[in-house]
Amino acid sequence: MTISRRTLLGTGAALGLLTACGSNTGRGGGGSGGSGPRLAQWYHQYGEAGVEQAVKRYAAAYEKADVQVQWRPGNYDEQTAAALLTDSGPDVFEVNGPSLDQIRQGQVVDLTDLFDGVRDDFNPAVLAPKTYEGKIWAIPQVVDMHLLYYRKSHLDDAGVRPPRSLDELVDAAKALTTEDVKGLFLGNDGGAGALGVTPLHAAGLSSVTEDGGIGFDDPAAARTLGKLHELYADKSLLLGAPADWSDPSAFTQELTAMQWCGLWALPAVEKELGDDFGVLPFPADGSGGKPALPVGAYGAAVSARSKHQEEGKAFLKWLWIDRTEYQEDFALSYGFHIPARLSLAGKAGKLRNGPAADAVRYSTEYGYAEPLLWTPASRTAYQDALSRIIKSGADPDDQLRSVVRTVRAELARAEKTS
Repeated sequence: MTISRRTLLGTGAALGLLTACGSNTGRGGGGSGGSGPRLAQWYHQYGEAGVEQAVKRYAAAYEKADVQVQWRPGNYDEQTAAALLTDSGPDVFEVNGPSLDQIRQGQVVDLTDLFDGVRDDFNPAVLAPKTYEGKIWAIPQVVDMHLLYYRKSHLDDAGVRPPRSLDELVDAAKALTTEDVKGLFLGNDGGAGALGVTPLHAAGLSSVTEDGGIGFDDPAAARTLGKLHELYADKSLLLGAPADWSDPSAFTQELTAMQWCGLWALPAVEKELGDDFGVLPFPADGSGGKPALPVGAYGAAVSARSKHQEEGKAFLKWLWIDRTEYQEDFALSYGFHIPARLSLAGKAGKLRNGPAADAVRYSTEYGYAEPLLWTPASRTAYQDALSRIIKSGADPDDQLRSVVRTVRAELARAEKTS
């Protein structure tokens, strides 16, 4: 089983999966043959064709070390977490994080000095969760994001404009629903998994505040989440689609007029629909709200157990900061992603026009990434509550009070271990 780049949002709103077969798992192959020490470089197994060959080509071009690429199938996050505790793990590696525990326990190397003169050129939304106590612990590789796709012709036929608020989204979904087409697809679970905390950000709130407090202990949170149940109760949501939200087929096959999906789907949507679609962030709710969408990025990090930390840092600087042509190639030649560097995103030809250009703008204006303090326990408690609100009509105030207690305990635990 292969996991695509969209799993980088696993610490954001949800996981998206793409299956494929076969890969190299050994140290052999992809080496630079360069002079200097041998560096083991780990990647998770991407779903997009050509990525493995590309990263091995990058490694082969490096002359100051013998970089050996390992392509890692299976549960990559668990593999790397265990390997970082041993002397047999990678020297440099791709990480869906790093996590707060990995940083605090000294398992990764401080990379702040590599960003001299270029820090402001990285998308701040994806750089923030890789920064702790003013230090940067991984180099963002690409930006991925979730978006609301809408079919222009369907909205025109129904006399509906692209929704600019959550209330307009609820009304539009109802107006667009017919016997054959549902108004909106947020996933087969009704949206709890795909949306995550995005509605909180649309209400002007957050999961955890910048100073480490609870970001949604506010009446606006219950008001906003309650509106998601309206979509479910109105029967405006597509449920039981052949493929879940991360696949655009429900949208391209006209099972739904609007769908929450990922940037990775844009080329497939464009191929099927031409210019008969547009993209939006999740619409704002309330006077204090603003549009929102989750962004994420795998990062390149150096293991603190490596015997070649300085050489590893030099390689990562060469690949992810100096070699901008490789960064653009990695983002846009194998799937569809935004380079993490703002300057590259601004000039990339594939991102200059139409919905792609809109997506780049949304990522900088409205993008958010989950903070390091939003732990798996907090995320699970929240998403379970959101599911009950959406599907069962559970009282949002009651559900969120329970989540607040869990998050408060998690934040207190994190404070004690700091």
